[in-house]
Order: sequence, then structure tokens, then C-alpha cells
Amino acid sequence: MDQASEFVVATRAALAQLSALAVQYSFSVVGALILLVLGWLAAGLLSRWAHRGLSHIHGIDATLSQFFSNIIRYVVLILVIVMVLGQFGVQTASILAALGAIGLAVGLALQGTLQNIAAGIMLLVLRPFRVGESIETGSVTGTVVDVGLFATELKTADGVYRLAPNSTLWNVPITNYSRRQTRRNEISVSIPATENISATQNKLLSIAAQDKRVLKDPSAVAYVADFDSGSAKVTLRYWTRSADWWNASRDLMKTVKEAFDIEPEQEIPDPQEVDRNTAGESGPPGPHGAETPALPRT
Repeated sequence: MDQASEFVVATRAALAQLSALAVQYSFSVVGALILLVLGWLAAGLLSRWAHRGLSHIHGIDATLSQFFSNIIRYVVLILVIVMVLGQFGVQTASILAALGAIGLAVGLALQGTLQNIAAGIMLLVLRPFRVGESIETGSVTGTVVDVGLFATELKTADGVYRLAPNSTLWNVPITNYSRRQTRRNEISVSIPATENISATQNKLLSIAAQDKRVLKDPSAVAYVADFDSGSAKVTLRYWTRSADWWNASRDLMKTVKEAFDIEPEQEIPDPQEVDRNTAGESGPPGPHGAETPALPRT
């Protein structure tokens, strides 16, 4: 009987403690659920506001605005999870310290990846090149297809796909051939020192004027770039639209080459002069229109 009564007393005490714990933690569970729901909604709302606000800022790429909005969402969710754990008596200071240690370890392990992300953010903010522009760096040349946070996609002149890490593009000088609206080119020809330089200059300017892709402003110029005792180098300098530079430079190079390869035409003799010379050699015509042979000299 004593054992049975002790069991009943222990059972009642355990149930009382469980009910007390249930009452105590029920408020924590309800509060945690409310925090999770409100935190989830707040994270999504703040993310959308950030994305919408960044999209209206001039110079901010869509990829960059999406990246920052996602960061805000994840930061809010992490804070909500820490607050939920605090509802159950967990020491949040230790959790934050653990998260900092994990972040440091991940940063050291992904140092190269984070470097590419940082370079990608700078490329998207400063925009040294955009999609569709032709660029050249120390080891990368091509047309930009897509700019991402980790790498940039390009297409080379021969149609080959190339993926360049952003860190390799950010740490070197970048030449952008498409950023400016106009572009200059020069064509040089060498002529003998005895040839008329002014005629050569006029010839080059005439060739440039006949091409509609050559801009009138700034106007084309032809000048003597160099000379020595035997020859002179005459240079044609002209401007075109950046989109026309490649085709115009090749076409004008061909035209200049053909123009200076043409041999001067032989003079066509005057028909009247030919008749006079012929008449002097064969003598006056005869009575019936036939030519009288020239008399031999004695």
C-alpha cells in the first residue's frame, strides 16, 4: 500500500510539473510562432521595398538590387530565429558568437568566391562595361553577354563562349570600345620624296569624303607624319561612329590601297596630230584622192 501511494503521489507531482511547464512554455511557443510569422512577412516586405527602391536609382543594376534585397531578407530572418530561440531561454549571445565564428570560417574557406562577389558588386555599381559592349583587358577580349555577381560572360570575336571571374576584370585596366559614340582611325601611305605631297593629301581627303560613314565633324585631316631622304609618310586621320569603325576602317584601307596602286594612264595622242604626222611622211594626195608616194631623195 505504501508503494502504491508513493507512486500515485509521484505521478501527481510529475503531472503538476508538466502542466506548469506547459503553461509556462505555451506562451513562449505562441510568442515564437507569432514572431516567426511576423518576421517572415517583415522579411519579404522589406526585401520587396529594398528591391523596388534600388531599381529606381540610376546606375544600380537589376542583379545588384536583387542581391541587396536578398541580403536584407536573410538578415531579418536570422534575427527572427535568434529572437525565437531567446523565447525558450537560449542565450542569444552565445548564438551570435557561434554565427560570427561560422561566418569567419566560411569567409576564409570561400575567400576567392567572396573576392569575386565583391568585384562583381563594384562592377555592377561603377559599370565600366554593360551588356552588348566590346571590351578588352589584359587577358580577356570580347562582347559582354551577362554580368553576374561571381563571373562575367563574354563572346569572343570568333563566337567562342568565355566566362571570366569578376576579380580578373576588376583588378586590371579595362578598355571599352563601345562606350564612346565616336572613334578615330588613321591610315598611312608612303610616297617617294619626289612625289607631290599636296596631291597625295587631296587624294586621301577625297577618299574619306566619299565614304558616308566618315563624320564631317570632326573633319578628316591629312598630314605628313614622317619623312626621310627617300620617302614621306602621309597619314589620313578621320572619325566614325563606334558601330561603324571596324567596317569603315577595312573598307577605307582597301580603297586607299587600290587608289595608290593604279598606274597613271598613258596619254592618248591627238587624232589631228596623228594625221599631220602621217601626211608629212607620205606626201600630198594624188588627183584621184590616192596618196602620192614620196619621191626618193637624190
